Amino acid sequence: MLIYIQCCAQCFNVLNCTALDDVLEKYFLSPAYGIEFCIGFPGNLLVVLGYVFCLPKWQSCNIYLFNLAVSDLVFICTLPRLTYLYANQQSETNPYACIVNRYILHVNLYSSILFMVWLSMDRLIWLAVNVEVAPMIALMLQDLQSVNWIRCKDFASLKGHIDTFGYSLGLTLTGYVFPLLGLCSFSYQISHLLRVQERALQRRIPSFKRPLRVVVSAAAMFLVLYTPYHVLRNIRIASWEVWTGLEQCTRMYIEGLYILSRPLAFLHSVINPVFYFLMGDRFRELLLAKLRKLVRETERQQELA
Repeated sequence: MLIYIQCCAQCFNVLNCTALDDVLEKYFLSPAYGIEFCIGFPGNLLVVLGYVFCLPKWQSCNIYLFNLAVSDLVFICTLPRLTYLYANQQSETNPYACIVNRYILHVNLYSSILFMVWLSMDRLIWLAVNVEVAPMIALMLQDLQSVNWIRCKDFASLKGHIDTFGYSLGLTLTGYVFPLLGLCSFSYQISHLLRVQERALQRRIPSFKRPLRVVVSAAAMFLVLYTPYHVLRNIRIASWEVWTGLEQCTRMYIEGLYILSRPLAFLHSVINPVFYFLMGDRFRELLLAKLRKLVRETERQQELA
C-alpha cells in the first residue's frame, strides 16, 4: 500500500506527462519486482528441492509441476537485474541479456497457464510456447538493430517488420484466452462428474473436490492476474498506431496503466507454489516430514557440540 501511495504522490507532482513512465518504473516496478523476488525465490526453490529430495516416486503430474517450478525459479532470478535497472532509471545495454531476459519472461508467462491445461500433452508444452514466442525474438532483434543495440525495450514498445499489434492479439488468444477457456471447460467437466458421482453413490465424494478446487482456483488466478496485462498491452500497442489519432499525454497515461499491470501478471510465479502443495501427490506431507527431520538433526548436532 505504501508503494502505491508513494507512486501516486510522485505521479501528481509530474508536470510533464512524458515523465510518467519513468516515475512508475522507478517507484513502482522496481520495488514490486523486488518484493516478488524476495517472496517467490524461496518458495519456488523450496518446491524444486522438495521434488528432488523428498519425492520417492514420480508420476506424470509431478513431472509437469516440476517443470513449471523450474520455469518459475529461472524467471524469478531475472527480477533482481530488472529491479536494479528500473531503480536507477537505466536500460539494459547488453543485447544478449536483453533477449534472454525477455525470452524467459514471456516463456514463463505462457507456460504457466499451458502447464495447468495440457497436463496430458507430454513435452508439447515447451514446443508450443517456443513457437508462440519465436516471432518476439525476431521483433527484438529488429528493434535492437534500429537503436544500434543500446536500448532494451518492453514487448509493447517493439518496432519491426512484424505487425506488433496483430502478433500481440494472436499471442493473447493462443497463449491466454484459449487456455483459460480450457481451464473453465475442465472445471465444468469435473464439477459435472462430481455431481453425477454424488447422485449415483448417495454420498459426498471428497476425492473429486480437491482437483475441482485446484482447477477453479487456477482459472480464477489467471483471470485476475493476466486479464489486465493482456488488455492493457494490446491497448498500449494500438495507442501508438497512426489510425488511433491519440494525443501524446493520452498515450503516456495508457503506458502508465500498462506498467501497473506488469507486476500483477508476473505475480503468478509467486503464487504457483501453492498449487504444488495442492496438486502434488503427498508432496506437502513428504516435504514437511523432510523439514522436521532436518530440524531434529540440526538440534541434535547442536546439543552434541
